[in-house]
Amino acid sequence: MIDQIDISLAVPSDAGAIAQLSRDAIEHGLSWRWTARRVARSIRDSETNVVIARRGSEFLGFAILKYEDDDSHLLLMAVAPAHRRKGVASAMLGWLETTVQAGGWATIELEVRSRNEDAIAFYRHHGFDEAGLYPGYYEGVEDARRMVKAMRKLVT
Repeated sequence: MIDQIDISLAVPSDAGAIAQLSRDAIEHGLSWRWTARRVARSIRDSETNVVIARRGSEFLGFAILKYEDDDSHLLLMAVAPAHRRKGVASAMLGWLETTVQAGGWATIELEVRSRNEDAIAFYRHHGFDEAGLYPGYYEGVEDARRMVKAMRKLVT
């Protein structure tokens, strides 16, 4: 585990580091869509939380979660290679889940590359269930698995 990890909302000056990590860790082999400009738009969007993890001034990772009518959608999450498997992603996901629960959203949904077994195992560990397969989701070169986590109990 990482001591003194700080999770906070990103600011526009974080957009470059977030975009770089997205390109290297998530978008490898694909077109670069999450440029600094697009990340900055998400940071300014009132229906999106862009969070960063830091230890002191060191950038550890980020997550981008979009709020929709009744559900939320985890668009991206990545941790810098040197900080993986040290609790950074779990800390960011926990921060986001607390926010989702406080806001009353029903679910967190996401897509993950179908061959990314480490990420799939991570999300399963955190209570996500597989909810479908999207063939060719990633620019026709790779399938995506859809995963969902219920965040509130249904009242009957």
